[in-house]
Amino acid sequence: MKPAKFGLSTATALVIANMVGSGVFTSLGFQVAGLSSGLALLLLWGLGGLIALLGALTYSEAGVMFPRCGGEYHYLTQMFHPAVGFMAGWISFLVGFAAPVAAAAMALGRYASSALALPERPPALSFLATSSWIAIGVIAAVTAVHSLDKVVGARFQNVITAFKVVFIFVLIALGFALGQPAGLSFAPGAAAWKDILSPAFAISMYFVTFAYSGWNAAAYVAGEIRDPQRNLPRSLITGTLFVIVIYVLLNFVFLYTVPLGEMAGKVEVGYIFAGRVFGAHGGRIMGGLIAFLLLSSISAMIIAGPRLSKVMGEDYRLFRGLARTTRKDIPAVAIVVQGLISVFYVLSATFDQVIIFIGFTLNLFTFLTVLGVMILRKKRPDLPRPYRTIGYPFVPVLFLLIQAYILVYGLLYRPKESLAGIGITLLGLVVYLADRKPQGVRS
Repeated sequence: MKPAKFGLSTATALVIANMVGSGVFTSLGFQVAGLSSGLALLLLWGLGGLIALLGALTYSEAGVMFPRCGGEYHYLTQMFHPAVGFMAGWISFLVGFAAPVAAAAMALGRYASSALALPERPPALSFLATSSWIAIGVIAAVTAVHSLDKVVGARFQNVITAFKVVFIFVLIALGFALGQPAGLSFAPGAAAWKDILSPAFAISMYFVTFAYSGWNAAAYVAGEIRDPQRNLPRSLITGTLFVIVIYVLLNFVFLYTVPLGEMAGKVEVGYIFAGRVFGAHGGRIMGGLIAFLLLSSISAMIIAGPRLSKVMGEDYRLFRGLARTTRKDIPAVAIVVQGLISVFYVLSATFDQVIIFIGFTLNLFTFLTVLGVMILRKKRPDLPRPYRTIGYPFVPVLFLLIQAYILVYGLLYRPKESLAGIGITLLGLVVYLADRKPQGVRS
């Protein structure tokens, strides 16, 4: 029987669901801890959207040139050297999907605990917070769904993503209709420019790029998309544009209705917003719904990530076990392994540490991928390009400049997490050298 393929709607849903998740419902609390200008805070989300769109436009060219699952792992192998591709795959395997799954599950646990007014720690299992127990349970359940049936998993993804999008637009509309102004100014001025030019603005971009990080999600399942030359660019670009609109509107309504002091340092920003707009009882209901919506992001990353692990298993002996699939063409072993790594992150790190750690390493490899597209234009003009980057070369150059700005500030002001990312990347090089004879890297 011919293996099932993901259509355009599922590929686009993957992009939207990967992006619209824990980041947009949690990041603002960390941003307002260092920034106080409404204009600067909104500019963060606009700039993050611009980065995502520039990346999606450029990645589309890479995706149609090399239409195989694996994302940066596959692209960088073809563009530079198998060692560079392996390090990208190593980071994606250990960090790129497992850590965002953990972050989304941790956020879901916080929202659910607040909405249900659960004790901070369960009496019988007090060695772990209630929110962490919820996070682990959710990871286990969604991992099981996607390990058993691809068609059921795709339907689940489409339905929950559609519900999420409708809910967010309703939340935005009700926020404008029922919310009271919190008094924050969005006008340009000296305070706004001071925030924009501050290190806090650059560091806050890590939280924003995390929130937008799923813009390249469809690239990881390119080999399982019907007609990838047509559907891959459409899913990346359409999904990204859609999410930019959602993010700017949602963050504006959060800032419009909630005083900055109430959000500062808090993860469950959406719950705080709902409490102010709908009252204590309505806030708990909305907080519970937001927790449910985060399932969509967890589900999308559990679909995309193991496809990368499977491709690495096809190419390298040390990862051979991850390439095993069930009779329904599902990389069940890779899905379960990713779930276990996600649980490890839930048990071992705080939310903001996970976000900065994710941001530096993933931004590094998206930078190299976009750079590789430009290099291939010079070195391999003969390669077939059914899609060519719109606005080339200005689009990829602008992407590289912004990413370089974020990476430099990350090294300067959050060196612990950034250097940890570099260290794990270099560890991947050691693993590559231990298995330097790939089974057969394919295009």
